[in-house]
Amino acid sequence: MKLLWGDIHNHCDISYGYGSLKNALARARSHLDFCAVTGHAMWPDMPVRTPETAFVVDFHQAGFQKLREHWDEVEKIVANANDPDLVTFQAYEMHSNAYGDHHIVSPDDQLPLIYRDSPAALMQDAGVPALTVCHHIGYTPGYRGINWDKYDEKITPLIEVCSKHGCGMSETAPFPYYHNMGPRDSRNTVYEGLRRGYHFGFVGSTDHHAGFPGSYGDGKMAVWAEAKNRQSIWQAMLARRTYAVTGDRIECRFTVNDAPMGSILPENGCLRRLDYFVKGSYNIDKIVLYKNLQPLHIVEGLRMLPSPADTRYKFRVEMGWGNNADDLFRWQGCVGVRGGRLLSVEPCFRGRSVLAPAAANTDGHDDVNDMDSRILEVSDTGAQWQCFTVKNISPLHPQTNAVIFELEGTPETELSITVNGHARTLTVAQLMRYGYSEHMKPYHSQAFKVHPVLTESQYTAQGHLTDLPSGGRDLYHMEVYQSNGSCAFVSPVYFE
Repeated sequence: MKLLWGDIHNHCDISYGYGSLKNALARARSHLDFCAVTGHAMWPDMPVRTPETAFVVDFHQAGFQKLREHWDEVEKIVANANDPDLVTFQAYEMHSNAYGDHHIVSPDDQLPLIYRDSPAALMQDAGVPALTVCHHIGYTPGYRGINWDKYDEKITPLIEVCSKHGCGMSETAPFPYYHNMGPRDSRNTVYEGLRRGYHFGFVGSTDHHAGFPGSYGDGKMAVWAEAKNRQSIWQAMLARRTYAVTGDRIECRFTVNDAPMGSILPENGCLRRLDYFVKGSYNIDKIVLYKNLQPLHIVEGLRMLPSPADTRYKFRVEMGWGNNADDLFRWQGCVGVRGGRLLSVEPCFRGRSVLAPAAANTDGHDDVNDMDSRILEVSDTGAQWQCFTVKNISPLHPQTNAVIFELEGTPETELSITVNGHARTLTVAQLMRYGYSEHMKPYHSQAFKVHPVLTESQYTAQGHLTDLPSGGRDLYHMEVYQSNGSCAFVSPVYFE
């Protein structure tokens, strides 16, 4: 199985949103394995137009009409973008007070743009293979949060558990809802749906509205697929071999009796064996294995100090800060490895943070995220990259970009790090003791930070345990928390 990363719920100016579809697909190609760019299409139970609601109604109607007028063109561009480097899916979105907002996703390039008043009617009448995903589920019932009373797992086998809106796992999950659509409601969480006996997989997406699929820190989706192609990824979605991350690409393997995440197994009264493996990109703070939404096994106090026995290491170079709210700041960097070998490079690139446009007319903003942030070159001995940043939205809302490196070596391995001409060479041992930062100018300056090196035992963990059946329906799932705030939510294994 291959671990692949994507975003099947994000927006650009094909309806209401900023940035061209061409740029959105280019951004996806630079750092994702698969994506769908999602147009806003309909709102069957939209509020009646009054002086108070006029802007909201007009804003949405204009976006819906724009997608209708250009759907054939959008569909063709997305179809032509599908290739071995980037797998694309067709998609569009339905708002709904009654059912909660859903987006329909299809591997068929002939997905028709039709208008229905429910996710079931939308999927069934589309006439092509498709599924729907319910997103930002945690809003108030009747206020575009999910309606578990009307939920159908055959129509909606995947639930978006995190995005720019926040995390809808549970009432106490990190990342509460603070968008102007309102707070997170306990009745509309993932845990409530699981309590009701439904089966679904977890996914993360950005819900970004400015043409930057996979923008770091907003949510991403992982799938375990047989191959990197449409059919394999589609089958992984249908089988719920999916999980969600909020930031870093945390590798998660989770099986029960050798069955992967998303499986539905018969209850036979036998002992269960749970196996897990986690490989993060920062210190792993906590791993929780849940049975029936109650902690069954908690791994806390994972190794915080470097292990001298390890031969694999990770560190990140983070760039941004400064006071450039409107202008992009360009970064160029390279890392060289001497006396070791570079194993992998993980991009953590963001676009300008936009959850919903502020004006009814979003034309003329094609370049809002025309950021050619990408990894330029990777070899055993080093890597080069370029990226662009703007100022942080607030002291608690970063707009920084980063690149994460994994290498094999010894404490004496030398790392040559150059960012915008600032160069320094340090050994792994030195960078295990401290990281460092440098500024570009004397005041309100853009800056970069080289984070301390972590050893493999600090960012990986694995184990197993056994459990007895409860005598009825059981479900097991895993949640992972890193010390930098990144989380992973892994789809359950069900026993019926």
